[in-house]
This record gives sequence, structure tokens and C-alpha cells, in this order.
Amino acid sequence: MVRPPGPSPARRASDRGRYGRLNRERVLGAALALVDREGLSALSMRRLGAELGVEAMALYRYAASKDALLDGLVEALYLELEERLTAEAEAVADGPSWRAELHRIARATYEVCLAHPQAVPLLTTRMLAVPLARRPLAVLKDHERVLALLGEAGLDGAGAAAVFRAFTAWLLGYVSVELRPMVDNPDEQDPAFRLGLHRMPPQELPGLRKAAPALTEPGGPEGLAAGLDALLDRFGEIAGK
Repeated sequence: MVRPPGPSPARRASDRGRYGRLNRERVLGAALALVDREGLSALSMRRLGAELGVEAMALYRYAASKDALLDGLVEALYLELEERLTAEAEAVADGPSWRAELHRIARATYEVCLAHPQAVPLLTTRMLAVPLARRPLAVLKDHERVLALLGEAGLDGAGAAAVFRAFTAWLLGYVSVELRPMVDNPDEQDPAFRLGLHRMPPQELPGLRKAAPALTEPGGPEGLAAGLDALLDRFGEIAGK
């Protein structure tokens, strides 16, 4: 039989790897585990394929590009957040239900981020690159959850949007500060050399040198909650709550 002219159809890359046939959940889980171990710079289709025991081309059925894979990691983080929130039977803070729930969301988000610090930068970089309507459904459901709680607080329209932005900025900003590298030399016993204070000119940076030891200590969930309370107190006055 004579084939018609033109390119021959490409061979379909098998997606049956060392863990059986792939699915999106398995691919994203392996990608997140790889980033947890080695950082975002280690992630590529080729490397992820090797982790799963398949050709890199097989992965494009589950993430059409490297950017889509990065968005998938954001999705995986928000799915883990959803699982944590669903698994908790009770709110963890006193006060109105909407306020307690915002605290619960913030605390769970903080815990997910600390469990996957290497992937946290994606929560800002991908949100800067991806329009609202094109974000993963798990992300949009989180936005919807927060806005519904603000509705319970008596806020809507511009007021709800303002608090939503402030809540998101505080939460992601706080996590980013918590995860910033602060120690210059972890193996150094002397506190000043451990922090690298000798690299900071004392005449130009006296305040920073003095504050550096305290800045290296994490604020923890208590600091997160305190800042959130201050934010909600301010906007609660506007809502009359």
C-alpha cells in the first residue's frame, strides 16, 4: 500500500510509567515533590518525565506547556489548601463566623506555604502573569470563598474588593517575608558572622544591623493572626461590624 505524500503521523508517547498510567493528579504531585526537593529551577518536562518513568512528550496531555505546568503547581497548592479546610471540623478562632473563617483560611494557607516553600514564589509570579478568568478553578474557588465571607460581614462591591485585596496582600506578603533567607552562614556559631553583619556597613545601616537578630526570628501564625485582626478591625469599622 502506497502512503500519500506528507509527514507520517507521530508515534504516540506512552503515558504508562513506573507508577502505572498517568493522570493529572499524579503528574502535578510528582512535579510538586520535585520542586519541594530541588527547587523550581530543577523542574522541566524532561526531568519530570524521568521522575515518572515516561517520555517528556507524554506529559503534554496533562500540561500543554511549561507555563501550564507551573499553573498546575499553583493549582496543586490550592487543592491542598481545600483539603485542609475540608478536613477541619471546627473554626479555630472566636468571634463572628465570617471572621473566624478568614482566620482559618489564612492559617491553612500559611501551613500549606510552609510545607512547600520552594513553590511559594509561584503564588505571586503566576498570578502576575495569568488573568483572573484563566486561573485554575481551585484558585478561583478560594477567591469566591473569601468574597462570600466578606458578604456575610456586610461588605459588597468596592468595599468587598478593597478588603479582598488587603487580605490577599497581607497573607501572601506575610508568607513571603517569613520564607525570605536571612542567615548568611548557617554553619557559623558566632551570631554576628552567622547573620553576615560584617557585610553591612555600620555607619550606613545601623538600624538594620540592630534589628537583624530579631528579623531572623519567624513571626509564626501568631504574627499572621495579629496583622489580620488589625486589618479586619479597620475594615470592620467601615462595615459597622
